[in-house]
Amino acid sequence: MIRFINGRSNSGAILSRREWLRIAGLAGLATFSIPHRTQATGRVINPDQFPGFNRAKSVIIVYANGGQSQLETWDPKPQAPAEIRGEFGAIQTSVPGTIIGEHLPRLARLANLYTIVRNMAHEDLDHGSATYLALTGRYHPQKSGNPPIRPTDFPTLGAVLSKVRPLPGSPYNAVHLNAPALVPIIPGPGQDGGFLGREYEPLVVGDVSRRTPPLPGLTPPPDLPPLRLSARRSLLKSIDSYLQELPRNPRLGNLDTQYRQAYELLGSPQSRAAFNLSAEPLAVRERYGLHRSGQACLLARRLAEAEVPLITVVWNHSARGQDTLPNDDDACGWDTHNDIFAVMRDQLLPRFDQSFSALLEDLNERGLLDQTLVICMGEFGRAPRVAVERSFAGALPGRKHWANVLSSTVFGTVSSKLFGTIRR
Repeated sequence: MIRFINGRSNSGAILSRREWLRIAGLAGLATFSIPHRTQATGRVINPDQFPGFNRAKSVIIVYANGGQSQLETWDPKPQAPAEIRGEFGAIQTSVPGTIIGEHLPRLARLANLYTIVRNMAHEDLDHGSATYLALTGRYHPQKSGNPPIRPTDFPTLGAVLSKVRPLPGSPYNAVHLNAPALVPIIPGPGQDGGFLGREYEPLVVGDVSRRTPPLPGLTPPPDLPPLRLSARRSLLKSIDSYLQELPRNPRLGNLDTQYRQAYELLGSPQSRAAFNLSAEPLAVRERYGLHRSGQACLLARRLAEAEVPLITVVWNHSARGQDTLPNDDDACGWDTHNDIFAVMRDQLLPRFDQSFSALLEDLNERGLLDQTLVICMGEFGRAPRVAVERSFAGALPGRKHWANVLSSTVFGTVSSKLFGTIRR
C-alpha cells in the first residue's frame, strides 16, 4: 500500500530493502496510520507522504494454514540434488525468467499479476505460535509452541483495523472465511480480538460450501415486517437497561456487542447481498471449485466488491486433517511432514491452482486489482531436505517445518509498485 519508485520515497531519501519491507509488512497493517521512525537514520516517516498509500480499499489474505512448501510452489529448485529438489519439476511463467512449481499451470499464466517474495524468514517453528505471529505481527511469549487462546493475547490484524480505522456504517471491518484456522484440531491463537475485546473481532464464517446463504438468517422472514423488528429491538433495549443494574459481567457485554452487530448486518442490504453466494451463476461457482476453499475465495471476491477492508481466507481450515480424515480433501492441510508429493499432487495443488487463479482472474477482469491487495502466505515454509519423519503418519518422505526461508506472494497493481523489484 506504500508505493516506492526505484527504492526511493518521494522525498528522495533512500530506504534499505529490509527497512521498507518492515514498514510495509503485514505487521504494518496493524499500525498503518502511525508514523514510523527508521532505525538507520532516526528519521520519522509518515506513511501518508508516499504516493499510492492507502490506495487499496480491500486486502485479501489467503492464509496457507499448515505451512505451504515453497519448494513445490513459489520457489522450486530444479537444479538442486534430488533430496532437495523433490519429485516435482518447474514451469516457466508468463514473466520471463520466473518459474514456479509444475502443478500450478493456471497461476503460471497469471504471473504478470503478482510478485513473489522468496526471502522471508522468522524464528518460530510451531503452528500455534507461528499462526499468532502471522496474524498479529507479534511473536507469542511461548515461541515455537502451541499455546492456548488467552484474553491477554495481542489482537488479530482485523481487530486492530476495526479499532484504529473503523468503517462508518459497517458492522464489520474484517471477515475471516473458512475459519478458524485449526492447528490441527483446536483453533490457534491470534485470530480474535485479544485484549481489545470481542467488540473488535472479525466476523468468523466457517464452511461456506454446504449451505446457501453462508450466514443463514440475514434475510428477514416475510412474516417479520420492519415494525415488528423495531418492536423486538425496543424490547431488547429494555432488557439491556435492566441488565446494566446487575454486577458487570463481561459475557453480557459481549452479547450486547453481538446483538448490535447483528442488527447492523440485518439493516445493511449491501452486506446481506455480499454474502449471497446463490447470486453467482453455477458455472462461476464451479470455476472456483465446489469445496470449502474454493467457495471461500469466491465469497472473498464478493466481499472485496463490497469494499470490506480486510478479508482473510483460511486455506485449509485444518493444518493437518489428513491424519484423521484421509479421504476428505477439504480436511487436507499444508502440514506435509510425510507423503508430501502425493498429497500436494493429488489434493492440495490442483484445488489451490484452480481456486486461487479464479479469484485473481475475476478481480482482474472486474478492475478490482487496482483497489485490492492480495497476499498469499503461510506461517512458515518447509525444509529443503526431503526425509521421512517417524513420529508422523505416512510412510513416504515429506518436509519438516522451516522458518529460515519462506515465500509470500503479493498480487495486484498496488503491490507491483511496491514489490516489483524483489522477485528473488
